[in-house]
Amino acid sequence: MIDPVAFQIGPFAVRWYALCIVSGLILAVFLAMREAPHKKILSDDILDFILIAFPLSILGARLYYVIFKLDYYSQNLGEIFAIWNGGLAIYGGLITGAIVLYIFADRKLINTWDFLDIAAPSVLIAQSLGRWGNFFNQEAYGAAVESLDFLPSFIKNQMYIDGSYRQPTFLYESIWNVIGFALILIFRRRLKGIRRGHITAFYLMWYGFGRLIIEGMRTDSLMFLGLRVSQLLSAVLIGLGIFIVFYQNRKKAPFYIIKKEN
Repeated sequence: MIDPVAFQIGPFAVRWYALCIVSGLILAVFLAMREAPHKKILSDDILDFILIAFPLSILGARLYYVIFKLDYYSQNLGEIFAIWNGGLAIYGGLITGAIVLYIFADRKLINTWDFLDIAAPSVLIAQSLGRWGNFFNQEAYGAAVESLDFLPSFIKNQMYIDGSYRQPTFLYESIWNVIGFALILIFRRRLKGIRRGHITAFYLMWYGFGRLIIEGMRTDSLMFLGLRVSQLLSAVLIGLGIFIVFYQNRKKAPFYIIKKEN
């Protein structure tokens, strides 16, 4: 088993979980800042947004998780803020981030669709890296399997949990997100028919579909009335993505135009 603590700074333990999240954030900000000028958005606006949205999204992700495990946390109040042990629900962070983005774009007079289209691939790659935090914490895994010989030994050994090898669902989602990220980069450069909002729609449908399938393989899903909450939200994301495509096409939204470099 890999030690979830990467290193110590005096009395403070820096965990791999945090490093994965921060690494994803840094890469996401870098990519968004590179794309922002193509949509006439200031790089400083990206930084300002992240400084507001990131801490609030962490809070939203934790609140979402705690709400759906209220029976446990109501009896263990001291653990509510122990995010270093995991327990940050991606959907909680996404919902919070989307609300902050809408308000921020409105205040800065930035087109919301442009901002979302820039953010979508960055969010995907950040989610991909963030999933490796689950790997180090030995969480977000699937059912027991006989072997994982097709995986590198360091992943195989880390997925030996409670006496059995477990489906590395974190890895499946990480790979799925990287593929989606790559497709967005290709689409927005080579497909001339992409309209404003289509990249956001693709993100919603791609992530929603992948999460819908992979969530069904997990053994630690958040449940509500006997249903997997993330699968329900994934279905909503897919439907929303389809709606956005038809809506933007019907209103003949501007095409996603990349500013040519001189």
